[in-house]
Amino acid sequence: MSECVIHPRADGPDEATLSRLDPLPTSALSDSMRRLPGAPGVLPLFSGCRLVGPALAVRTRPGDNLVVHKAVDLARPGEVLVIDAGGDTARAIVGDLLCRYAASRGLAGIVLDGAARDVVELHELGLPVFARAVSHLGPYKNGPGEIGGSVSIAGMTVRSGDVVVGDADGVIAVPAARADAIATAAEELLRAEAAAVDAIDRGTWDRSWIDASLTITRIDDEES
Repeated sequence: MSECVIHPRADGPDEATLSRLDPLPTSALSDSMRRLPGAPGVLPLFSGCRLVGPALAVRTRPGDNLVVHKAVDLARPGEVLVIDAGGDTARAIVGDLLCRYAASRGLAGIVLDGAARDVVELHELGLPVFARAVSHLGPYKNGPGEIGGSVSIAGMTVRSGDVVVGDADGVIAVPAARADAIATAAEELLRAEAAAVDAIDRGTWDRSWIDASLTITRIDDEES
């Protein structure tokens, strides 16, 4: 028997906050969080992946998914399973059967610092899966692990209840306590970007900030 540590439940933001975050791209959210590290290298397993939902954090021994199975049993509909598998890519932690069961329980998706498999089947299933790699090798089922609490995904801290957002650019965790403020900042950023796009199309985009930010030294041809 292996130990499975289960932390107290952490509630995420309310539905109104989730609805605000739902359409926002990870790039805008990242910029609104002072471009702090997200989870580089953890990418969508197939095209069209998009997920938004509160995290249920899982820590498992690399190459082992026993506790991941238990986490799916405990997860609530709409949650995102965020799995710290130590970044090991030798053995797939999730595949068709586990993800199919997760989808049947209403999970919003899976984010995995490790490998997945059955890419074709998962694409057909449509459950968003973000992983570091693909491997045909299956996992062990020995444990131990933890459910709830916090994990590190490719250097990004994710606490259960944080809002996980994933799209074609990758995945980011929005701290639950700051979710509304970050959503507001991202919305403002998108409005500014829309104005910049309009200015580019009209040929009036102000580029003076570039020279204002640089001290330019020009080298004469004779000196070079």
